[in-house]
Amino acid sequence: MRAIWKGAVSFGLVNVPVRLYSATENHDVQFRQVHEKDGGRIKYQRVCSIDGEQVAYSDIAKGYETPEGQMVVLTDADLADLPLVTSKEIAVDRFVSAEQISPLVLDKVYYLEPDKAALKPYALLRSALEESGRVAVVTVSLRTRVTVAVLRVKGKAIVLQTLLWPDEVREPDFAVLEAKAEVTDSEQAMAAMLVESLSGDFDPEAYEDTYEQAVREVVEAKLAGGEVKEPEDKPEESAEVVDLLAALQASVDRAKKARGEAAS
Repeated sequence: MRAIWKGAVSFGLVNVPVRLYSATENHDVQFRQVHEKDGGRIKYQRVCSIDGEQVAYSDIAKGYETPEGQMVVLTDADLADLPLVTSKEIAVDRFVSAEQISPLVLDKVYYLEPDKAALKPYALLRSALEESGRVAVVTVSLRTRVTVAVLRVKGKAIVLQTLLWPDEVREPDFAVLEAKAEVTDSEQAMAAMLVESLSGDFDPEAYEDTYEQAVREVVEAKLAGGEVKEPEDKPEESAEVVDLLAALQASVDRAKKARGEAAS
């Protein structure tokens, strides 16, 4: 693993130098759009939706679209005075009961690795969290944005998990839930029996991503049978694929922002 951030956890007068690592990775099967006849990757160009002209990267600016569909173009000067924070500190604000943190607000998760010289204070914080049964609410600046997170223990490691802001969590506003459901005692008893019959410990190894495995088997079978395309323009098109991914990501983020959701 490669560290994505380096700083220190501070609680009271104690500082613990740490490095931050992504604790998860995405293994979703990735498909590319290709020409069925020869396997050539599909190119996408940066084209203005108004004049139809292709736009160079140097002429692309950031735009904020309002809920009404208006577009506000922002320059580097407009963004220069934004409250960006580059502090390398994970500041513990308070220790709270883990039950107070709703699972709905939990977001990305990272491992904290201590410097060798900081192993003792790291172990001290880890044991304090374990013995108290609490999590530490912290603030941290990641990618120049301040976010709230919690520190918890997983095995011998301390884990940092960022939290969504309150307005990023939707309310279950369903009118049907306002209606009263009449449940009889016998139905309730039967439901309780079903829960009891299916009770047990959670074993993540008991579950398997069968879709990914099936796709890989299909791919391996085609490779074994020689069904492989060798596009000649691979280097040039790989750059276009990166452009496509960036464009798709920007589109997804914009759509989420319009719906009031958190961008990726």
